[in-house]
Amino acid sequence: NVTLCQAPLSWEAVDANLAHFDQCIDTIDATSHLVILPEMFSTGFSMNAAELAESMDGKAVSWICNKAVERNVGITGSIMIREKQNYYNRLLWARPDGSLAVYDKKHLFRYAGEEKVYTAGNRRVTVELNGWKIRPFICYDLRFPIWTRNLNLSYDLAFFVANWPAKRAAHWRALLRARAIENQAYMIGVNRVGVDGNGFDYSGNSMVIDPTGKILFEDQGHACYPFVSLNQDILKHYREQFPAWMDSDGDLRKPE
Repeated sequence: NVTLCQAPLSWEAVDANLAHFDQCIDTIDATSHLVILPEMFSTGFSMNAAELAESMDGKAVSWICNKAVERNVGITGSIMIREKQNYYNRLLWARPDGSLAVYDKKHLFRYAGEEKVYTAGNRRVTVELNGWKIRPFICYDLRFPIWTRNLNLSYDLAFFVANWPAKRAAHWRALLRARAIENQAYMIGVNRVGVDGNGFDYSGNSMVIDPTGKILFEDQGHACYPFVSLNQDILKHYREQFPAWMDSDGDLRKPE
């Protein structure tokens, strides 16, 4: 059971965003197992890392861990992290016991100059929840199918947290469906809504897609917090019935 947080973000306002999500999470269904927040949920998609990035014992990291414990639910989303001399667009996976897994964004959005500010990650991460193998990604990663390839069914569900502008929403929708179909896995995209400090408009279009490419949920233009149940039996049956995954070319650059 997954809750998607398609929300507006207050520009570079950490306290306001944490307070907003604090209230939102307090209203979610008690049977939710995972809450997914957007990319850079505490600030919006900003290049102002020198002022806003925090360490791994900072305010937003502490908040997400404490909230996961308080609500007994997994919570995930990305924030700006400062580590030694580098900045990272880092996804945090907070478990109900307060522990963390992290994934650093691999593909930095050159069009916005993200690669000039942040350091790219270099490893895929798989986390487990209630018997599900889950692979997190961040926004621009969606455009790169080799990085997201599901070799040997290494994941059952992948998700992308994003600040994906409305003017490229058609790409977002098409690529999410393609990733679900080619990887024979559930696919979730969680995007923000509203206008950011640079004047870019975001339409959301957060989606849940099953392994056949069927859209189970989508919303455009509204702040919403949908609750969606995924079925592992349907996933297993489809993979057995149509085992295209067995003929995959694999990752020709770097095996998992």
